[in-house]
Amino acid sequence: MRARKALVGRKGLRCAWLLLTGAAQLMLLAACGSQPPPGPYVDKDGTAHLPPVSVPASRFMSPEARAKLIGHFSHPAAPPAAPPSGPPDYAAMRADDERRNAPYVERAKVLYPVNIEEKVIGGVRTQVITPKAGIAPENRDRVLINLHGGGFIWGEGSGARAESIPIAGIGRITVIAVAYRMAPEFKFPAASEDVAAVYRELLKDHRAASIGIYGCSAGGVLAAEAVAWFEKEGLPIPGAIGTFCGSAAALGGDSSHLAQPLVGDQPFSGADSDSMSGQPYFEGASAKDPLVHPINSPEVLRAFPPTLLIAGSRDFMASSLYATQAALADAGVDAELHVWDGMWHAFFFDPDLPESQQVYRVVVSFFAKHLGAH
Repeated sequence: MRARKALVGRKGLRCAWLLLTGAAQLMLLAACGSQPPPGPYVDKDGTAHLPPVSVPASRFMSPEARAKLIGHFSHPAAPPAAPPSGPPDYAAMRADDERRNAPYVERAKVLYPVNIEEKVIGGVRTQVITPKAGIAPENRDRVLINLHGGGFIWGEGSGARAESIPIAGIGRITVIAVAYRMAPEFKFPAASEDVAAVYRELLKDHRAASIGIYGCSAGGVLAAEAVAWFEKEGLPIPGAIGTFCGSAAALGGDSSHLAQPLVGDQPFSGADSDSMSGQPYFEGASAKDPLVHPINSPEVLRAFPPTLLIAGSRDFMASSLYATQAALADAGVDAELHVWDGMWHAFFFDPDLPESQQVYRVVVSFFAKHLGAH
């Protein structure tokens, strides 16, 4: 009995010591014989601790999108893959991107017949995409610049066409897809310089107000960077831009932690760190530079034209778009945000999804409203 009392006494002293020193909640609970909270909880640092949870496909998704979600992402649970050894095989990455997007391009050509012409504009390689049905009369003086996605590493071929063909076909407008310089061969600000070179050439025949710029993922980031670059270079601001699946803010926020698990992948290790490691295009650049992330400068944001922001709720970049839309609105910019529930990063590359077709109509309507309006 005496030994038991001594043990209880030592345990009580240990609990008091943990309380006095502010030790971690879980350590305290374990040492005092209690269990951690049975459900989710938020600790003193604001970190949410989540138990295993099952999240069904959104009931707001179309049946087609639900089937594609299952087809794309369904796989047995597996341990995280070991980091690759040796230098990245960029050629293989680019070839894989071409392969994955090629079926979308072929399908888009059937749904939205277009002509595609390779052309050098301002010293930069481009693809000029025009609808076979002809340019709509109201769009004869308008043009759109597409900036493809691909992490500033790949995407200039089928990726650019997948982003451009539906918009050119539905909008009956010319879309110029820019093959900007990418990593690892080139670093920031090479892509911004290339967009500016094409833009300068187009300004010879078009008013700035009649030119729109849009892109997905890295292209959405670049669309925002381009506006900041134009400001620095003293170029007139375009009539409107679209930043899809990427925007003027860095990767971070809730989506950088939650979106990847919702499509069966691991969260990004650099989420919310503001680190640019692992991004070869931005090697040597600063995440605080407004030419990299324009959200860092309210003055830069105030000069932005009307901006369309698009994401899926399971897009790892969604929080970046939320933050950008809020910052643009605070700066007095017309910033229009559309989010499709349950959808993943760059989902609208698939032209057969009803959600993709909604995206195309939103994009076409936005630029029809804003280009040439001032």
